[in-house]
Amino acid sequence: MVAKPKVAICWLGSCGGCDEAVVDLNEAILQVTSAVDVIFWPVALDFKYHHLEALEKGEVALSIINGHIRNSEQEEVAKLLREKSQLVLAFGACACFGGTPGMANFRSKEDIFNWVYRDAPTVVNPKGNYPQPRSQANGKELTLPEFYEQVFALNQVIDVDYYLPGCPPPPDLIANAVNAVLEGKLPPKGSTLAPHKALCDTCKRNETKPDKISIKDIKRIHEVEASPDTCFLAQGILCMGIATRGGCGESCININMPCRGCFGPVEGVEDSGAKFISALAAMLDAENDEEMKQLIDKLDDLAGYTYRFTLPVSLLQRKRA
Repeated sequence: MVAKPKVAICWLGSCGGCDEAVVDLNEAILQVTSAVDVIFWPVALDFKYHHLEALEKGEVALSIINGHIRNSEQEEVAKLLREKSQLVLAFGACACFGGTPGMANFRSKEDIFNWVYRDAPTVVNPKGNYPQPRSQANGKELTLPEFYEQVFALNQVIDVDYYLPGCPPPPDLIANAVNAVLEGKLPPKGSTLAPHKALCDTCKRNETKPDKISIKDIKRIHEVEASPDTCFLAQGILCMGIATRGGCGESCININMPCRGCFGPVEGVEDSGAKFISALAAMLDAENDEEMKQLIDKLDDLAGYTYRFTLPVSLLQRKRA
C-alpha cells in the first residue's frame, strides 16, 4: 500500500475561524482525509509538539498554517513545521498579512501591557504584576512564551511556499488549493492561490460604478441605509474593493457591507492601504480647502480602516518610536 501524503494543520495567533473554514468543507473534507494522512491538527485532534519533533525533515507533504506570530511559542512551532514540511501554505489573512491582530502594531508592547494589566477599568491588579517569561513559584521555575514587540506575518519569520488569503478563506479556494497540492498542479513558488484581479472586477455592483467617482460626503455604513445594488464608493461609503484581491465570493458585499480588505493587495501591488488612499484622494470632490478639510476630518481612522488586515506587511509595518 502506498503511504498517503502527510498533512499538518496548525493555528498560531488565530481566532479559530480558519480552522472552522476547513471544517466548512463539509462532506468534501471526507475526500481530503481519504487522500491524505492528517498527522497534526491540535484544534481538532489530540496531537502534541513531540509528535512533530519525532518526524523526519520534509516528512510532511504540506503544512497549512493559519494565524500571525506574536510570541516565542508561535515562532518555535512555525519553524518546527517549516523544518518538517516540503510545502508551507500561509492560510488566511493573519498568516498572509498579520490580519486584524496586526493592528496592535500601531501600539507599543508597553502600551498593550499597561492597558491589559493595569489601566483598563475592569482590571484589579494592586501589585501591578505583569506576566514574565520566567518566574519562580514554590522553588520551581515557571515559563511563559515571550510576547514580542510586534505582530509578524508568517513569511516574516519562516519561508512560505504559497498563500491563501481571506478571513477566513472560502471553501472553494481551500478545496482548490488542497487538490492542487495532491495533483502536483501548483503554480510557481510564492504564488497566491486566489484570483489575480481586484474584487471590483467581480462585484455585482460594478455596473453601477460611474466612470469617475466624485465623493462630496463620506458616510459610515452604520450611519446610513445603503442601497443594496449601488457601488458603495458612489454612495460615499468607503469600500476597499478597488485595492483588494478578489476571490472571497463577495460575502460582505452580498450582505450590504463594504469590503474591508481581508484578501490583501492585488497582484503586483505591495501596499493595498497606500493604493486605496491614493485612489481615494482622486475621488474626493471639494470646492475649496475648507470643504476638503471637512471631508478629511470625516476619515475618523483612515490608517485603521485601510490597514485593517495588512499592517504588518505594509510599508508602515508598525508604530515607530
